[in-house]
Amino acid sequence: MSNPRDILKQVAEGTLSVDEALTQMQNDREVDLGFAKADVSRSKRCGISEVIFAAGKTPEQVVEIAEALHGKQAPVMATKATAAHYDAVRERFPDAKWHETARIITLHAGNRPDAIGRVAVVAAGTSDLPIAEEAAVTAEFFGARVERFTDVGVAGVHRLVNRIDDIRKARVVIAVAGMEGALPSVLGGLIDRPLIAVPTSVGYGLHLNGLASFLAMLNSCAPGITVVNVDNGFGAGVAATLINRLSS
Repeated sequence: MSNPRDILKQVAEGTLSVDEALTQMQNDREVDLGFAKADVSRSKRCGISEVIFAAGKTPEQVVEIAEALHGKQAPVMATKATAAHYDAVRERFPDAKWHETARIITLHAGNRPDAIGRVAVVAAGTSDLPIAEEAAVTAEFFGARVERFTDVGVAGVHRLVNRIDDIRKARVVIAVAGMEGALPSVLGGLIDRPLIAVPTSVGYGLHLNGLASFLAMLNSCAPGITVVNVDNGFGAGVAATLINRLSS
């Protein structure tokens, strides 16, 4: 990716026209694939590189976007992916990794920085693991040190109490729960860390595809809880990553 200062210097020296400079700077911001525009400069603006939302995209489209990002030395992540997406990406990039539970494909570009800080991902039940893993893999991919706490929901609150001292050591905590979504409320009364709640579409009967747990988390009496959308482990992982960096 070009240095804007170098481009402007070439324009000042007369070795590069204004139109050529504009084209070069545009190409450094995005790659136009026709069906998509790969934002290859997002990490500079937002601290997190563009991520491919694979749902609704063909394997071929995911590969093309991955090629555009990787060609600009950007790390590649595809969320809500399928095994078919992964097979196509792996054929082009043998180093790509498949996180089956999280439904995420990752491919690093260049050397990875050392993991920093500590993010705790706390899952209420085994059924919440796909979304919890989406959050954990996302935070790890973008440089956080992650510790997982699984099956510690409030139906057996002693399991949570047994791990609470370890959870308190984290800089940021992600709580993932379905059913009535009580886990974040309980955690919110026990820890002094930023707490990101993730409702999942898990539950019996009229759980309304996660709306029940979503509303429970929004209406928690424990102050300071941040709630992301239903099944949005990725969003929680990004938020935790940015908070974790600020604490470093």
